[in-house]
Amino acid sequence: MVLVATAVGLAGALGAVVFRFMIRFVQAVAFEGTDGIASLIEEGVLAEATDPLEVASQLSWGWRLAIPAAGGLIVGPLIYFFAREAKGHGVPEVMAAVALRGGIIRRRVVSIKALASAISIGTGGSVGREGPIVQIGSALGSSIGQWLKVPSSQLRTIVGCGAAAGVAATFNAPIAGALFAAEVIVGNFAVAQLSPIVISSVVATVVSRFFLGNQPAFPVPAYELVSPFELAPYMVIGFIAGFVALAFMWTLYATEDAFDRIPIPDYLKAMVGGLLVGAIGIALPNVFGVGYSTISAALASELSVATLGILVIAKIAATSITIGSGGSGGIFAPSLFLGAVTGGFFGSIVHQWFPDATASSGAYALVTMGAVVAAGTHAPITAIIMIFELTQSINIIPPLMAACVLSTLVTTFLHRDSIYTMKLRRRGIDLFEEEETNVLKSLFVHDIVDREPEVLSASANLATIVDCALVSEHTEFFVTNQRGDLIGAIYLRQLTRMLVEQELLGPIVVAGDLLEPGLPSVTENEDLDVAMHLFSHSTAEEIAVVDADNSKRLVGSIHKRDVLHAYNREVLRRDLAGSVSSNVIVAAKGQQVDLGGGYTLQEIQPPPHFFGKTIRELDIAANTGVQIVLHRLRAPSDGGPNIRVPTADDRIDEGDRLVVAGTRQAVESLDAV
Repeated sequence: MVLVATAVGLAGALGAVVFRFMIRFVQAVAFEGTDGIASLIEEGVLAEATDPLEVASQLSWGWRLAIPAAGGLIVGPLIYFFAREAKGHGVPEVMAAVALRGGIIRRRVVSIKALASAISIGTGGSVGREGPIVQIGSALGSSIGQWLKVPSSQLRTIVGCGAAAGVAATFNAPIAGALFAAEVIVGNFAVAQLSPIVISSVVATVVSRFFLGNQPAFPVPAYELVSPFELAPYMVIGFIAGFVALAFMWTLYATEDAFDRIPIPDYLKAMVGGLLVGAIGIALPNVFGVGYSTISAALASELSVATLGILVIAKIAATSITIGSGGSGGIFAPSLFLGAVTGGFFGSIVHQWFPDATASSGAYALVTMGAVVAAGTHAPITAIIMIFELTQSINIIPPLMAACVLSTLVTTFLHRDSIYTMKLRRRGIDLFEEEETNVLKSLFVHDIVDREPEVLSASANLATIVDCALVSEHTEFFVTNQRGDLIGAIYLRQLTRMLVEQELLGPIVVAGDLLEPGLPSVTENEDLDVAMHLFSHSTAEEIAVVDADNSKRLVGSIHKRDVLHAYNREVLRRDLAGSVSSNVIVAAKGQQVDLGGGYTLQEIQPPPHFFGKTIRELDIAANTGVQIVLHRLRAPSDGGPNIRVPTADDRIDEGDRLVVAGTRQAVESLDAV
């Protein structure tokens, strides 16, 4: 794992360097034309790109409108037809791959994500480069792990190594890169997972420094806590940052919903988004690109209060439009941007009121950058360490910790999801949901109810009861009164004691005389764990099932043997599906079990065009020769088990998994779609 982590760190750093050059090349072509290309050749591939703000400010309004639209016109079809998981900010897709697919990411994501994001950012899209670099690094790590055929548990860690390498190479921040991968991507700080991630992050930092130099992502002002009382305004800005992050999250996904409702092809929506971003950029070119020059200006206290306030709204709108319309890019840099302008706005006002007791607005911009990132990602540790690594100042830690923790508390109190997990939840994927360990809690009475129990009238005599028992397969006989209400049950063991005295007792004993007190019962919607508890506390082999709204109305019964049979069947299903994902080594295209004769059993992620369709509509067996053996549902709509043998009417949704069987060629071609 140490050697693999080193290789992934190297690959992630090189991927980050190449990606930054791609952004610079697209930007030179789009905004500077032949002069930009000539300058690119003269300065070399590793020279820093010119900020879009400088070049866009010199262009006419027509070009500011046309360039982002042209970028969207290219990016939309590129993502739609080649790799739809390259849409958006990238990190949720990596989180889903780690949580749901054992770390498997398609190889094509590396090239498509890099190209689409480079075009989006280079043509003025209001997105960041960190999210794409995380996805690129993670995809490179996944490809290396699949090539080495490592188990899925190790593949998840290797994907985390790729994410750490991307963040570390981007920000020149090895500690923050490792913590981001452990806190957000892998969600595990255990030594076995953290050690390779740290190694990968360190290697990526060293390699990126060799190519790009040992400079922070942007210059930061000298910081000091002017007065102990200054901690109070930093706590206030922490609360404000939390609400700014919430506004950003809600606007982002509301915009995405709005674009989904536009009645035009999906691959043209990014062009519409580009036009709208260009319209904002006519008045405020600061929203173009990653916005590092604007962040630097806010940190240096060079922007007016009015400009800072306007940019908060403009950046939220521009980034939401870029991503919501189908563009490709990250939300990390926009979060830093929002933090810088929000903190600068608040700090300017506070410094005007209390000039002798507060630092300049740049200090508040710096702290709020971390606070907005912490609130949006729900990763305060990563945000604190990242800002510390950028400043190299221990003095910033107390106010930074206070602001980041308070902003995170605000967002987690008002909204369970981070900006990353919110995207997954909207697809029906809940990363916080754990699979029920008690098998019986996932099974329900209505699945095994016997609709034809033995029912006797309370006035039936002993002879009638014995005759019924001799021909019945039931061990319990439910007794009802004249109104049809359930009043109790007779157990077979009671009758055996009376058989020797049947002739004497037959005329005088009726069913109502044989009832035992405390009849156990369940409703159809209760799980089998409740039923099993009732069986364990009684000698009954059969329990009455009553109506949920009327406990006296008998609707059926359940048998102890059926509960045990359902339990064994569900355990078998889980073992079969689980063995594919946990015990089979990761092959080139996924996890496979060789069945012999050229046939294979494999667990796959359904391709995007399966989503929302039933197995009957897809007709997979006829079209591909592949049989679906098991269907693992991410979120069962009926509350039933999440692993089941599929029927033709089963619908496949994003986040589901399929265990399929067929020839190796057919299965691999289906998995590669």
